[in-house]
Amino acid sequence: MSGILQLLTLQRRDGAWPAFRGDPGASWTTALVLCALNGTGDFASARESAFRWLVAERGREGHWFWRWKFKTADRKVRFDPEKYGWPWTPGSASWVIPTAFSVIALKQYTVCNRLEASEKRIRLGVEMLLDRVCVAGGWNSGNSLVYGVPLRPHVEATAIALLALQDEHRSVMIDKSLDLLKRRAASVDAITSLAWCILSLFVYQEPVDGLKNRLAILIGDGKKIQDNAALATAILALNCGEMIHPFVILR
Repeated sequence: MSGILQLLTLQRRDGAWPAFRGDPGASWTTALVLCALNGTGDFASARESAFRWLVAERGREGHWFWRWKFKTADRKVRFDPEKYGWPWTPGSASWVIPTAFSVIALKQYTVCNRLEASEKRIRLGVEMLLDRVCVAGGWNSGNSLVYGVPLRPHVEATAIALLALQDEHRSVMIDKSLDLLKRRAASVDAITSLAWCILSLFVYQEPVDGLKNRLAILIGDGKKIQDNAALATAILALNCGEMIHPFVILR
């Protein structure tokens, strides 16, 4: 509870959170905080403020000028600018991971009260993710094609995007992406990447016990892991099935 209270002291007046203590700007990490608060069922005022900020926030494609630019002048990448998500930092273009976490947070928050405005924002985010899927399935940071060249998917982006789509219709591309993640998870040895694979595969009811055992071996006693975010993600993954999944979307 003390960790939650510390987070609440860092919330900005506009409802957002900064990426780190001392950063004056708002950040996509607001979605992660909202997910954490959603799990408590408390702190209604803080959650409502975060929800409103996320609904209003958008990538630069949300502005008519940038949509026009991406449609006419900037054709290096292939995507539909009418389908926009959330940026890493306000004022930049939409990216996969901030969009996925924002979709999860909004879906969780509105599970019992789907409003027209929030549902429209969620649909735009979902459509953006489906539009940016790589040719062979999976996702990378943002685009599937650059200068006509298909880009390779990234493990973490694929796992997190699939988390956001867990309650969507199982399209061919979602199934292809899930199959890709299962194949990649079998050989990945980066702690954070493996942890996200476990968190994502678990919500799709895929077996993860073997992956959890391998992750536990990689972690050891945890003393050599200097990245707190990596350690925290690994702990969440190791506890899949033994606690409420922090990124599950109730139907």
